[in-house]
Amino acid sequence: MRVAHDPAGLERAERTIAIGTFDGVHLGHRSVIEAAIAAGPRPTLVTFHPHPRRVLGYGVELLTTLERRLELIAELGVEETLVLEFTLDFQRVEPEAFATDYLAAIGTTAVAAGPDFRFGHRRSGDLDLLAHLGFDVRRVPLVEGVSSSAIRQHLHAGEVEEAAAMLGRPPEVAGIVVEGDARGGTLGFPTANVAVDPDLLVPKLGIYAGAAAAHRAAISIGTNPHYGGDELRVEAFLLGFEGDLYGQRLLVELWRRLRDERAFASEQELIEQIARDVEETERAERPASPSDSP
Repeated sequence: MRVAHDPAGLERAERTIAIGTFDGVHLGHRSVIEAAIAAGPRPTLVTFHPHPRRVLGYGVELLTTLERRLELIAELGVEETLVLEFTLDFQRVEPEAFATDYLAAIGTTAVAAGPDFRFGHRRSGDLDLLAHLGFDVRRVPLVEGVSSSAIRQHLHAGEVEEAAAMLGRPPEVAGIVVEGDARGGTLGFPTANVAVDPDLLVPKLGIYAGAAAAHRAAISIGTNPHYGGDELRVEAFLLGFEGDLYGQRLLVELWRRLRDERAFASEQELIEQIARDVEETERAERPASPSDSP
């Protein structure tokens, strides 16, 4: 997939665009993207980075990094993506100017978006305006019950299976593998210590079953209370893995929350509990996605 950060980076050609922030690329977002792909020609996605709410001073925990968002979008079959830098100056652009300088400039003839899509200064532009300006507007119905805010609520509660049902895939935590204190290795369960992007949402603390690097993984999200820790860590023990992951980007899927983290009476008791967590991880099932349906 070709990615541009300015309209000049894309050839002016007849194209159908899907437009939105698409944080998480959940089932609702996918329906918009798939509508643009089905409509053609030259399906293109227009999105924004950083998240507009962050620039406007509102806190928002992201479900995906820009890198991961672009990967997921490419997997759906989008040929080109225009990533527009969202700044305070950009948010003052009038909707008519946005339509001319950004959409028409790349040859857009049709626009797919959700019915609540707004754009331009004071969010004064909508799909009716785009239709008035001559674009072929494809209004994509909302997917009932699916939203980024609802997914965040489920993840804060540790309800990863409910979040997966809305995402169409297991929720993830992602980051670079960095050196930890190597304590897991001394216990017999060496872990990859994942430095998660500080802008990303980290689900409810606890122990999870999931996967990473094509291996099942028992995952700890927390502060290691048994050792009196206070620093948030994401650590994954990859079952059957041998090798060095330091410096690599690791996507960690969360399939099921197993338990709360806690301190133990002894290190031996901790080791025995980790062994039980690994057994639970071996039995865990990956949440089904829509593509898994017959």
